[in-house]
Amino acid sequence: MMKKTVLMLFVGLLSLGVYAQESAAKIEFKSETIDYGEIEKGSDGVRVFEFTNTGSVPLVISAVKSSCGCTIPKKPEDPILPGKTGEIQVKYDTKRVGPIRKAITVTSNADTPTKVLKIKGTVKAEGAK
Repeated sequence: MMKKTVLMLFVGLLSLGVYAQESAAKIEFKSETIDYGEIEKGSDGVRVFEFTNTGSVPLVISAVKSSCGCTIPKKPEDPILPGKTGEIQVKYDTKRVGPIRKAITVTSNADTPTKVLKIKGTVKAEGAK
């Protein structure tokens, strides 16, 4: 009788773990890299990463951090419901001339809790060809 109880308890916990994995938020980005290309010094440095919650529970983005102070990310404040889209805005300081190679780390309750997004490109000096 004891073995049967322990076995039932084990099977119950195992199935609960499988269910918990199936009901998760999932974040799918349209693109994980944004290429600014060649842009002029002082031009608009704002770009947007679009994503969709393809999971079955609301997606909560808890943090978005940049690898450098020259890049300012902005996360959505409200949860993103299943099937809905959201965006993470990134503003790069285009007063800095030279190559752009930065990483933005997104932390959320998704099945993959940490995603790294990238921006790249080149800021040209004024009058440069």
